[in-house]
Amino acid sequence: MKFSISSAELLKGLQITGGTISSNPVLPILGDFLFTIANNQLTIAATDLEVSITTRLEVNADRDGSIAIPARILQETLKALPQQPVTFLVDEDSHSVEITSAYGKYKLAGESGEDFPKLPQPDGDMDSIALQSDTLSQSIHKTIFAATNDELRPAMMGVYFQVDLSKLTLAATDAHKLVKYTFNNMESNVSTSFIVPKKGLNLLRSILPEGEAVKMSFNRSNVFFEFGDTQLACRLIDARYPDYNPVIPVDNHTHTTVSREYFTNSPTRIHTY
Repeated sequence: MKFSISSAELLKGLQITGGTISSNPVLPILGDFLFTIANNQLTIAATDLEVSITTRLEVNADRDGSIAIPARILQETLKALPQQPVTFLVDEDSHSVEITSAYGKYKLAGESGEDFPKLPQPDGDMDSIALQSDTLSQSIHKTIFAATNDELRPAMMGVYFQVDLSKLTLAATDAHKLVKYTFNNMESNVSTSFIVPKKGLNLLRSILPEGEAVKMSFNRSNVFFEFGDTQLACRLIDARYPDYNPVIPVDNHTHTTVSREYFTNSPTRIHTY
């Protein structure tokens, strides 16, 4: 199998998917990128078995196929190259990979794509909603900091998503602080709830483009975020989220208005003493 692609475009695709790759993966092959070529389209995938990211790029290929390539070595090789076309020659028997550029040839030892874990895929029976990337990114930013890192409270290690027709509410708490964020500018006819882990949301926020539509699909096990040529799949937390509504005052008539700049700077000044 042989294919050619711009080194800059390929590196961009690797940076999108590479956030899921751990420095100490539970399986050696989880330290690889899965390259799959079909109809001159390269799909790059990476996973840690909890979060999976795939993205698609156009290539010039002589035939279809797949190969798993070590992530760290591949990224370091491409970062050392200036922008230029690179050609990959894959030996499907030995799983060796030869990368050719204007600056020389580089050989890597890959693994069979068939040995890579099967990634979750959305199906036609899943519920889905449409929302804007800017709104989703802002809602994650305003809630994720309140989620706990306490493994004894697994439900609180994520952000609670509550879909109620055209309204989406996100909530997070660590039992000391609580954040609830609600917005209505989305399209939906679904009413459900689920818990998304912090890691998946942090990765999602880092790769979300600006001003683009996002399709969020979900079932009892996984949630999928699709935008452009990229998809992030995340395994949901299987736990019951605590009822946080009684904590929020309903008939509190006392309100105070302060300058945000003054309010945020005051704790900083106090902390210096």
